[in-house]
This record gives sequence, structure tokens and C-alpha cells, in this order.
Amino acid sequence: MTLPEPFDSIELPLHDRRLGKVRVSYAFGSGQRLFVTTDRLSAFDRIIARVPYKGQVLNQLAAWWFEQTADIVPNHVVSLPDPNVLVAREAAPLSVEVVVRGHISGVTDTALWTQYSAGARSIYGHQFPDGLAKNTALPEPIITPTTKGDFGEHDVPLAIQDVVADGHVDRDVWDQVGAAALAVFERGRERAAAGGLILADTKYEFGLDATGAVMLIDEVHTPDSSRYWVADTYEEQLAAGREPQSLDKEVVRRALADVGYTGEGDVPELPAEVWEQTSARYIETYERLTGLTFERATYPAEQRIIDAVSALEIPA
Repeated sequence: MTLPEPFDSIELPLHDRRLGKVRVSYAFGSGQRLFVTTDRLSAFDRIIARVPYKGQVLNQLAAWWFEQTADIVPNHVVSLPDPNVLVAREAAPLSVEVVVRGHISGVTDTALWTQYSAGARSIYGHQFPDGLAKNTALPEPIITPTTKGDFGEHDVPLAIQDVVADGHVDRDVWDQVGAAALAVFERGRERAAAGGLILADTKYEFGLDATGAVMLIDEVHTPDSSRYWVADTYEEQLAAGREPQSLDKEVVRRALADVGYTGEGDVPELPAEVWEQTSARYIETYERLTGLTFERATYPAEQRIIDAVSALEIPA
């Protein structure tokens, strides 16, 4: 498999562009936004690499998930005119990201397992019982919010009581967000189980529409925003003292760890096979969850995107 050529951005006439980690975003005066995928990947917040077809998987899978959860909470998706293109309603994002965890895992300093294994039992406003083992299910899913980089420092964990007390989100909005996040997570676990996967944890972003109503935004239950494990090897891996078999960008993090990279200093080069294997796992996740065969599509040329936009009659 040949890695695709870099695809950083395209310019559309008369529209403002904002560059994101995974997608290029174009704002329209009609209250809608056009997202165009890329294959960029961030890991350790230090490495930028490319995973073949990653953008298409995220774009199509997120659109599928929004459809699966629309009965729980409104979302920003308008249409998917191309495998690489998503049209969404504008939203004012909340200043917190909502992390829902069904398992106790992680290796970073702020991870639940790291703190729990060091003896902590009160973490981010939650009380945890004794006797939990790494990568096992929590008694029930919990929410551990974090700050959103657009509003200051990124990914700083928050206790739930601080979300309202510190003025991040109004109480009535947070009550809606918390209930929706847990319900969407439960739906995600059900669909994942049907595909032979375990949804261990995930991140949601919420925003407010022009009327002030809460809606789900960004992307949902993709290999970038969620941690998926293969269900039929999960118990075997735990019994052997190994990490569960992963189908997300943890593959890249582990490859970096295998060559001794800890997040400090120069980022080492990784072999092309790592990106190809990661691509295969992204595609497998898509196919397991949706039951569909992933169709590889080329990146859209500028004119192809303009044609898609014109067909939607979005004004300049």
C-alpha cells in the first residue's frame, strides 16, 4: 500500500477556512460549515503522521453514528455529499469536552488507572471501590470532563462539580449534556458489542445551536475519539497480563513506545507498515460497527467539492 500524498488544504472561492487536526473546515454565511477530511493523525500531541483512508473512515463513520443516536440528542450533520465531505450546522462549542469511561485504563499521569494504582480512590469527583484491575469494567460508566483547547489549555481534567461551579457550563445545560453523553455511550456500547467490539471509553463534544439548544457536534465513536477493544480476545489478553487488542490509534502510541519514545525529545520515524496496519484497523472498526464494506475513494479535487457545494445550494 502506498501512502497518499499530503493533502493540507484547498481554497474555495469566497469562503473562510479554518485548519483542524483532522479536517479542513469552511464556514458559510448560511449557518452551515463544510468539513473536508485529511489523513492527518496526532499522537502524544507531538507527532503528525498520515494514515491511509483515515479521514474517510472518520467522516463516514461519524455520520453513521450521528444517525444511530439522533433519537437521543440532536446533532449538527446536514448531509454527506461525498465520502470525504460533510456539511454540518454551525454550533457554539461548549468549553468542556465530555469523556465517558466504561473501563479503568490508561497509562498517562492523568489516567484513571495511573491514579488508582497509586492508591487514589477519589478521582475527578468520583469514588472508586477497592479491587479494580487494570482494563476491567467500572461498576458503571462515569463522566470525567476535560477543558477544550479552543478556550485555554487543552485536556485538563475537571471534577464534575467544577464544571458548573467554575462557570464552564450552566447547570441546566450540563444536566442535558451529562444525560445525553451517558445515553449515547450506552448506545455505542450496544452497537460495538454487536460488531464484536468493546467500547472502553470515548470523548464527546457538545455545542449550542442558534436557539441555545444542546446538540452533539464534532465526531462520534470513531477510532480517534474512542477506545475500542476486540471482544473475543479481551479475556485472554487480560489473563496473560497483556493490553487488550486495540482497533484505534493506540497502535501508533504503542509502536512509538516500542522504540523507546516517551513523549520527550525528537519523534522517531516509524516504518510505513505501522501506518498501513493502523489504516487496516480503522477500516476494520468501520466495517465491524456498520456492517458495511468500506469503499475507498480518492480525495476530492477542488472542482469536485465546489460541485458538491453547488448541488446543496449553499449561498456564498
